[in-house]
Amino acid sequence: MLEQFSDAVLVIVAHGSTVNEDSAAPARQHAESLRQRKIFARVEAAFWKQEPFVDVVVNSITERRVFIVPLLISEGYFSEQAVPTKLGFRKEGEATFNRVQTRAAQTLYYCKAVGTHESMTNVLLARAKDIVEKYPFPRAPKLQDTSLCIAGHGTTADENSRKAIEHQADLIRAKNVYGDVHAIFIEEEPRIADCYKLAAKRNIVVVPFFVSDGMHTIEDIPEMLGEPKRIVQKRLRSGQPTWRNPTEKHGKLVWFTRSVGTEPQIADIILERVKEVNASK
Repeated sequence: MLEQFSDAVLVIVAHGSTVNEDSAAPARQHAESLRQRKIFARVEAAFWKQEPFVDVVVNSITERRVFIVPLLISEGYFSEQAVPTKLGFRKEGEATFNRVQTRAAQTLYYCKAVGTHESMTNVLLARAKDIVEKYPFPRAPKLQDTSLCIAGHGTTADENSRKAIEHQADLIRAKNVYGDVHAIFIEEEPRIADCYKLAAKRNIVVVPFFVSDGMHTIEDIPEMLGEPKRIVQKRLRSGQPTWRNPTEKHGKLVWFTRSVGTEPQIADIILERVKEVNASK
């Protein structure tokens, strides 16, 4: 056990969902992975939209130190406003807030979002590489003969929502590994369906930069990529993947991966976020 955290509790905070239980799976997966490492006194998963709620979990902890890590993609509304305000780190209207708070004999540390960590580049690349190797047709194309598209949600309500996706696209583009790299969005331009005109190569790999495999990745994006709604719903009802890898659309061969949130490397990034805030105190 790393002695500097043996007296601490780690709380992994995810958005959660009242309609899709799978939304909670990544947080629970990484919490269990980190429990097995025996680094912390305890590791808990907590949520914004479902039980156990984040404020209830944090307020029930009596240990001396608590590290709170948002399992979220961007430093947007939820990670930088909603959750820290709910937990008392931030007051309404404040532009900035202190990520370390001392309350009586307890110290709480609020970490930065997992999705903006520099190591997420490797997570995205691992997802893209694995899907093509798992479903070669008739053989896995060379990376330079492939266009990589990173799919995000995007929202006009918070400009930070798209920054994490665009930043990763820039980082991967600079590596000159793929033929070309693009950021595409559900609710902003360029849209998911624009991948066909953006991609310079016949082979396209689409990686959803989401934490969980929820409605957006299982239903919305496959439909936006051109799969008929009735086919998506039929596959969903029968428990099949809603996208067949690869599928040919508009003269392109398209591979579509699972969300990045369940990639095992995420547990290491959670730990890195804890080390960062601990070192900054």
